[in-house]
Amino acid sequence: MKSTVTWIELAKHGDARGSLVAIENQRGIPFDIHRVYFIFDTLPGVSRGHHAHHDLTQLMICTAGHCKVTVDDGSTRTSMTLDDPCRGLLLDGLIWREMDDFSPDCVLMVLASAPYDETDYIRDYAEFQQLVKVDAQHS
Repeated sequence: MKSTVTWIELAKHGDARGSLVAIENQRGIPFDIHRVYFIFDTLPGVSRGHHAHHDLTQLMICTAGHCKVTVDDGSTRTSMTLDDPCRGLLLDGLIWREMDDFSPDCVLMVLASAPYDETDYIRDYAEFQQLVKVDAQHS
């Protein structure tokens, strides 16, 4: 399975009263949304994530403030800043993710392709690296 990290642009609608971003299942989001959660009130210096998923696809959108997301596909590690509620980061496949540098007002919304399932998590980086190697051999 090809692992990808892609920016998704979300349509912004607005007028003199303000702006709105609407998110609808299968309209600009390349998967069925089965779970939505928010990360907020993160204390200074705290780092979150530190895991990958076997099968889950996620779209991360910083709806307020900013944070840094570091993604790793087993060969390349890249850090990106999420700071625009009209732009989401799509994580699909075996992608290790870490989030940090949360602003005090940060609200990070995550759309997920499946309900929570602890068995889908890969929480050990060495195990993640082994799975990426096996996945590459079968591609």
